[in-house]
Amino acid sequence: MARTTGSHSDITGPRLRQAALELFAAHGFAAVSMRQIAARVGVQAGALYNYTPDKQTLLFNLMQDHMLELLDAFRDDPDAPPPQRLAHFVRFHIQYHFDRPDAVFISYMELRNLSPENFTAIETLRRAYENKLEAILSAGVARGDFTVQDPKIASFAVIAMLTGVNTWFKSGGRLTLGDVQARYWDMVRNCVGAG
Repeated sequence: MARTTGSHSDITGPRLRQAALELFAAHGFAAVSMRQIAARVGVQAGALYNYTPDKQTLLFNLMQDHMLELLDAFRDDPDAPPPQRLAHFVRFHIQYHFDRPDAVFISYMELRNLSPENFTAIETLRRAYENKLEAILSAGVARGDFTVQDPKIASFAVIAMLTGVNTWFKSGGRLTLGDVQARYWDMVRNCVGAG
């Protein structure tokens, strides 16, 4: 086996995934070779194929894991009032994505590089997450808490707005992440017509 001295399978796999995540985020999927990933990990290029059959599978697995972890991490209480549920969603989404900028960047910017079947699988997971927000908005409309004509379109708009925080917010600026969460909650509340 072509393994660099000192490498171990229990740590090489996670290091491979982290290296790929960082390189794909920095340079783009198409510009990164398996040889570059191997060099970052400290193994010979052939050794990578002990962990992934190809670069496409590696990209898909990174995106799938991100979405599965996101879906698993979000907790909604369907018995709570919809405005409270929506406020929780806003704060959760901003915090979760802020902590994972490379994964978020890849999840949005590298969709075009997925094979058709992999694209469909990731889109299905994305829809599952969007559906959680749509359910909150629909519940709020049904109770008269929100004035939204189309909860599905509103869910797309809210998620796009919240994910945009990653493009501009930096720690150490004039606002804390908590300040940003509070201000975005105000904007989302206004967008959905919540009191």
